[in-house]
Amino acid sequence: MPDHELDEAFELGRTCALAAECGRDLRRCAQMYGGLFPAPGFGAEDYTALTLSMAFSAPWASAARLKVANRAALWVLAVDRLVDHTATTREQVTRLTRECLSVADGAVPRSAVTRFLADLRDELATVREFGDLRWLWRDQLARMLAGMTRAWVWRDTSAVPTLEHYLGNADSRGSCFVDVSHWIYTADDWAKAHLEELRTVSRKVQRYLHLLGDVASYRRDMSWGDLNVLALGVSRAEVAEAMAGLEREATALIEPVRGRSPRTAVYLRRRIGFNAGYTGISGEGRAR
Repeated sequence: MPDHELDEAFELGRTCALAAECGRDLRRCAQMYGGLFPAPGFGAEDYTALTLSMAFSAPWASAARLKVANRAALWVLAVDRLVDHTATTREQVTRLTRECLSVADGAVPRSAVTRFLADLRDELATVREFGDLRWLWRDQLARMLAGMTRAWVWRDTSAVPTLEHYLGNADSRGSCFVDVSHWIYTADDWAKAHLEELRTVSRKVQRYLHLLGDVASYRRDMSWGDLNVLALGVSRAEVAEAMAGLEREATALIEPVRGRSPRTAVYLRRRIGFNAGYTGISGEGRAR
């Protein structure tokens, strides 16, 4: 076997081992917050997909440096389940939002989901820059929760948002919140100093992932009664065209970052590439 193939195989093996180590941390983490991750809603494949996504997006990192990103992503899944499958009234969703934002501001948690958030907040607080960047982290959290609330209202009222409005609500996906948390915890000095600029790029990637996730989970979403872009009167061709456009736009925004923070640029590009490959959806939004 040629040396370059051995090197490639080694890197693939190392990255899978990294994902496995991260997965063990997430399972221990999930056990700490009783009832937040019921077995029917969170199977082995969920943990595997999450940790593989982060490991292949930043394969140079250690499990310790990916800890916050993975835990933030897991927390987003927990909140999404509470909003989509537990809350039966808008008041419940509003109360959950209010409690989460209060804990983000420093309040004592009073439930498993807010205790998890408080632990995430406190871990981020071990980083010196968190004091200056906390407002941005809190702002992205608020955007995510507002997006989830808006999606809940659309579903509850049988409202049919346009594709433009649906994409405008992509913060409900939560990937930008994960990115911001990850960068505060591990990014280089340039990235931390330009985090608001990077958030703009992350939110463009998030729009792509929002549509990609819907295409990949269409059958499951329909069986669970979840909101999905393909159930809004938008054709697969329109979604594919939108995804292709978003990928081009995201790539154009990522390229200027490459010369200033190469790993940040690679991370963002891999967020698109890995998730497209893992779901089996091409860059044009078609299943392979």
